[in-house]
Amino acid sequence: MIIDTHTHFYDPTRPEGIPWPSPSEDWLYRTVLPEHHRELGAPEGVTGTVVVEASAWLEDNQWILDLAAADPWIVGLVGHVDPNRPEFKADIDRFTANAIFRGIRCGGGYFADLEAGSFLEDMAHLVAKDLELDVLTGPEQLGQVAELARRLPDLRIVINHCGSVVTDGGAPDSQWVEAIDDCAAQPQVYMKVSAIMEKSKDYPGPADVDFYRPILDAMWNAFGADRVIYGSNWPVSDRAGEFKAATDIVKAYFGEKGDDVAEKYFWKNAKAAYKWIDR
Repeated sequence: MIIDTHTHFYDPTRPEGIPWPSPSEDWLYRTVLPEHHRELGAPEGVTGTVVVEASAWLEDNQWILDLAAADPWIVGLVGHVDPNRPEFKADIDRFTANAIFRGIRCGGGYFADLEAGSFLEDMAHLVAKDLELDVLTGPEQLGQVAELARRLPDLRIVINHCGSVVTDGGAPDSQWVEAIDDCAAQPQVYMKVSAIMEKSKDYPGPADVDFYRPILDAMWNAFGADRVIYGSNWPVSDRAGEFKAATDIVKAYFGEKGDDVAEKYFWKNAKAAYKWIDR
């Protein structure tokens, strides 16, 4: 079993259109639905997905939940619900009535000042609802992610896309290594080893596990077998390489560490972090 914990679905032919991606992003601007991901993923062993909502339109969370009601391929949704708003708790309570809704994602801007607005109170509400937090940020904000984890030790946090590291195949950036080590010191923080070919400095990324091995080793050394999680970032990942090539890279790396480790990486750790729904 493989659960892809990072996909985006949208349909620009809807009457209301979509806020993202824009028509200028020609590799993305098309209808992308669960059946399209299944066509790519099932041959590689993927059995379901946790969707990460990239649209800033609040009602697009419901749009994904409606897709999930019609297609069990979707086992979870990480929603887009902005904190620091008076309506945040009510919006979370509304969506959490659906068991597919498993958490939200926040960008690095929220970590510039953890005490700004109602952010800490809003994050505590995620804990109360047994939801997780996906984080999309780079090394410059990961120290604040670690601080949030220290303040809220019951909040499960998943760092997206390898903490936005970039690699040329050599030794990884020392600031990034220090930052992920700081985050990994908090036991409820996970690393989503996702969008792997997008980590290449140049596109398309090389389809060679050894090119990515220095950053993979750093994440493995920091988070170990129990806190690394698989995700593709499809269809955004298309800009850097083919779905199969990217999946083969992480299959090769984690497969070297044995079947038990690979099983944890490809679905068991995601179950612990997201508590996605068996369908």
